This record gives sequence, structure tokens and C-alpha cells, in this order.
Amino acid sequence: MKILAVTACPVGIAHTYMAAENLQKAADEMDVEMKVETQGSIGVENPLTDEDIAEADGIIIASDKDVSKERFGGKPLIVVGVQEGIRHPKELIQKIVDGNVSVYKGAMPSAETVKKQKKEKENPIYRHLMNGVSYMIPFIVIGGLLIAIALAVGGEQTPGGLKIPDTSFWKQIENLGAASFSFMVPILAGFIAVSIADRPGLAPGMIGGYIAANGSFYGSEAGAGFIGGIIAGFLAGYVVLGIKKIKVPQAIQPVMPIIFIPVIASLIVGLLFIFIIGAPVAGIFEGLTTWLEGMQGASSILLAIILGAMIAVDMGGPFNKVAFLFGAAMIAEGNYEIMGPIAVAICIPPLGMGLATFINKKKYQQAERETGKASFTMGLFGITEGAIPFAAQDPLRVIPSIVVGSMTGSVIAMLSSVGDRVAHGGPIVAVLGAVDNVLMFFIAAAVGIVVTAFMVNALKKDVQVAVPEGGSVPLSTEDSIKEQEESLPAQEPHHSKEEPTKAEQTITKLTDITTPELIDIDLAGDTRDTVIDELIQKLDEHDILSSPDEYKQAILNREKESTTGLGMGIAIPHGKSEAVTKPAVVFGIKRDGVDWSSMDGSDAKLIFMIAVPKERKGDDHLKILQMLSRKLMDETFREKLLEAKTKREAYDLLKTIE
Repeated sequence: MKILAVTACPVGIAHTYMAAENLQKAADEMDVEMKVETQGSIGVENPLTDEDIAEADGIIIASDKDVSKERFGGKPLIVVGVQEGIRHPKELIQKIVDGNVSVYKGAMPSAETVKKQKKEKENPIYRHLMNGVSYMIPFIVIGGLLIAIALAVGGEQTPGGLKIPDTSFWKQIENLGAASFSFMVPILAGFIAVSIADRPGLAPGMIGGYIAANGSFYGSEAGAGFIGGIIAGFLAGYVVLGIKKIKVPQAIQPVMPIIFIPVIASLIVGLLFIFIIGAPVAGIFEGLTTWLEGMQGASSILLAIILGAMIAVDMGGPFNKVAFLFGAAMIAEGNYEIMGPIAVAICIPPLGMGLATFINKKKYQQAERETGKASFTMGLFGITEGAIPFAAQDPLRVIPSIVVGSMTGSVIAMLSSVGDRVAHGGPIVAVLGAVDNVLMFFIAAAVGIVVTAFMVNALKKDVQVAVPEGGSVPLSTEDSIKEQEESLPAQEPHHSKEEPTKAEQTITKLTDITTPELIDIDLAGDTRDTVIDELIQKLDEHDILSSPDEYKQAILNREKESTTGLGMGIAIPHGKSEAVTKPAVVFGIKRDGVDWSSMDGSDAKLIFMIAVPKERKGDDHLKILQMLSRKLMDETFREKLLEAKTKREAYDLLKTIE
């Protein structure tokens, strides 16, 4: 018998380890093999491996905080509070030994779990750096925008530029912004360390970052800047990680994460920075600053090209962040003409792609045009990530276009001495008065935006929608369906002296092939596949299928080609199969929606399943799609259908689809 356990408590100190110890002790007394994973403030220790879980006869989670259960699917699982693990460990183990525990069936992983799994696959150095950057950015944005507002409202022109009088109320707002901005390097370093070593890394990382940013500790006027902060963060993280691996007496273990680890790690990181690392890094940073400040003519153009390309090429990724951090560091040194070109380059990718969708709609699907509107808005506020959906879908055309556009805008801004006094970009900073030479800021941005828009549209081809061999239509957006219906050959009318059979009937409206009995206004399934099963069961109950399993396979085969989630809350799964005895449509409403992998990210709420016999002549499912597409593009109709309270009410609405 092998049993696994996970113990955790909100504070992550005493109770976590007490429960682990008592469970282990009880297992030893009961001659049961036990392995316990602790999720304390020191981080996850003694982690359960996939092999451990595969071999386990049962799992106990004794925790007062949320512990992910997805990995234990298919195993007997007990979930109790941490106090139960402390007080009744033998009873918990005995339940598993007696087989008196239900098997955990598992669940679809949450968005948070999927995101975490994706992060775990990333390069660890990149992941740690981005963790620090993500926590740092709010401080920069808050500080930058507060300073911009203070300058815009309370600033006065002086020979030295825009200044706020010391006696003005707006000077206090500027000071608040400066206070927020001063957290940049400590937060960056602290959360790099957290990513590496969990919570025990926070204090040493932030202390190291503070020392890196304040050169007075090691005799430098400038400090080591963000480069020093990055070094301090990684140094603190790995020092803490090393200390955590040291075996200590069990009596000391509970206080290690709150006393010994942070104190020892802070001393090591601080002293290393003061006596060894700080001065050389600060010297490099000062030399780099001097070199940049001395750049004139062709060399400044080269710098602008490099910065513009870095900002655009990965739209918020590591290259973008390095260029951004560099510009922010230059502001601290009083050099605003580095951040100016960066601020221009930041807004060009999303604004350029937004403009591209407006000036040539034929190049883009409807969903892309909607994305273009959002991208334009994001660009106005300096969020480069607005261009990511376009780059993800068509990187070979989009990325070169946004890079060239950003480089163009950056060069114009550099040559025009555009300065930016806050660590942020986009038109918002110019509107708020944080930009020197505002006119050229907007000219540089406009030229870069136009270059991006026209270049990407020149490279792109018009959207082509074709019906694939076999008659299967890729359902992705309302436009694609509309274009598909227009591209279909006209159907020959059915003529017969005899009354057509059900299998031969001509379909002229949706209610020719559906009835109130084929409607479910309250679907119970919470995944795509369970909803498919419900709708297939409805078809089978009304003798439309000879083999539900065979028809389901046809449906799933179609989903593998491309999702039948149209977006706008609609899904139309369909299949042509020998298992279908006559054409039919079953309709269901899932009011809280179900994930159907729709292009626009919306959950499917209105679901039409089309069943067509394989031997039928013509493309009946395409005919039905034509009828549905015309009506479902009407937002008012969709809303009425979703609000239907009875099957008869829904059926009456479906009567209008023809």
C-alpha cells in the first residue's frame, strides 16, 4: 500500500509541517508507505512526481488553502482541513486502506492551471525575468502617469524645460509619481527572486535591488540601474534556493523561511553587491550612459533603429522589455531623448494594425476587424501587446511590417529630439504633457503607423474562403459563413410526381427538419463533448440515428478539421453520416456558455447540431448553414433566442429561419 499526501496552510509554517509529520508517523506505525508534499511558505518541498502518483493507492490533501487536484484524476482522494491531518492521521489513512474513498474523476484544467503549465514550459531565465517585469510595470505606469498629469496641469515653461514650482500642489503629485517610480528596481529584483525561490526570496531580492539602485552603498553617483536589479534578483533567488537545500534540525525548520533564510540571504546579497558587484556594474552602466548621451548623427539613428526594432519584434516580450527598461533607466539619468523614440515605437504596432483593418477590410476576417478596433484603443494607451493577435495568425507578414514601422517612427523621433519624461509610451503621454516636442512626436508616430498599415496590406492577400473537398466548411467568423454561402452553387429544385419521403424532402426552412421535441432550452453539459452527447441523445430518442456512436465520430472528425464555434456565442456542429436516417437539426441553449474554442474567444450559448444522411444528394448541411447564417448574424434575433423560456417559444423563433 502506497499513499501520498499534500499538506498546506495559509501561513505555511507550523501547521503544514505538523500535519506532514503526523501523517508520516501514522503511516510508519501502520506499515504503509507514505510520501508527503508540503506547500509551505518556503515553497513546495518533497514534490510528488508523476511516477509517485501513478503508483499511489490513494491521496490525502490536508490543507486550508486551495491545492490543485487535476493531477490526481483517477485516484482515490480525500480532501480535508489541515487540522484533520494533525489530529486524525490514522483515520484518514485507514479510509484509503479500507477502500472507503471515492475516486476523483478529475476536471478540465482551469485557465490559471493552463497558464501555469504554459509558463513551466518556458525558458526558466526568461520566466523569472518576466515575473519581475510583470510586477514592476504597475509601479512604472502609476509613477509615469502621475508625473505626466502633474506636468500637464501644474507645469510651467522654464529655460530648462517644463517644471513644476516647489510650492504648487502639483509638486506633491509629482513626488507621489516619483515615489512609485523609485520602486522599479527593488520590485524587479524582488519578484525575480520570488520566481526562483518562492516567498523566501522576496526580502533578499528587494534589498539587493534597493542597493543596486542606490550607488551610495558602493561609491557611485548613478547606481547599477536596472541591470544591477536583474543581477540582484537572480543572485538573491539562487542564494535562497541554495540555503533551502541545506538540511537543518526539524525544530528549526518552521522558522527557516521567516528568520534564517531571509536574514542570511540578505546579508550575502547585500555584502556581495556593496563590496564586489555594485561598483563594476555601476561603472559599466555609467559608461553606457555616457556613450549614449554622446551619440550624434548616424550613431543616434542606429540606436533608434535598434530600439524601434526591439520594441516591435516581440510586442511585450523580452526584447521589448529590455529596450523599455533601458529607456526608463535613462530617464533616471536625466536623458529623456532615449525614451522619446521608444514611446513612439511602443504605439505603432497596435495602431498600425488597427489602421490596416480599417483601410482594407477585404484583407481581414470579421473577427480580425473587431480585433483591430481593440488594437487601436490599446495603441492609444501605449500597449504594444494589442498587435499580438495579428502576429500570431500571420507572423511572416505582420512582424516585418510592425518592425519597419516602429523603426521608422523611432528614427524620426530621435532626429527631432522628441523626449519623454515618463516611463510609458503612446499618445496618452503626449496628451498628458510628458513629451518634449509634441508635434514631432505625433508626426513620427503617424508616419510609422502609416508605414506599418500599408506594408502589411501590401503583403497580405484578400481573404479567400473556399469549401474544402468533401463539403466541410471551416466555421470561424460570421463573414466566413456569409462568403461560404455566396460561393455555393445553386441547388437544383426537387421535382417528383410522388410525395417525397422524409429522406428525400426538399429543405426550404429550418422547421422542415426540426420540431419542438428536438429543442433543449437548458443544456446541462459543461464541456463541448458533454453538450455534443446531450444533443446526440436527443436525435437518437427520435429515431434519427441508427448508430449514435458512429454519428458522434463524424461530429468529432469535423471538429478536428477546425472548430465549429463561430463566435458571437454560436456553435454549429455538423456531420454527414450513414448513421443518420433523415435530415434533422437539434437545437440547444446553454445559458452560461460552454468553451467551443471559438476564434473570438466567446463561449457557445446557442448550439445547432445538423445531422444529414450520407446518401442524400446535394449538400444539405450547407443549405442549412446558409439559412442559419443569414438569421444568426442578426444580434436582436440571437438575443431573443437566448431569452426563450419554453421550447414552443424557441420553436416559433426558429420558424423564421428559411
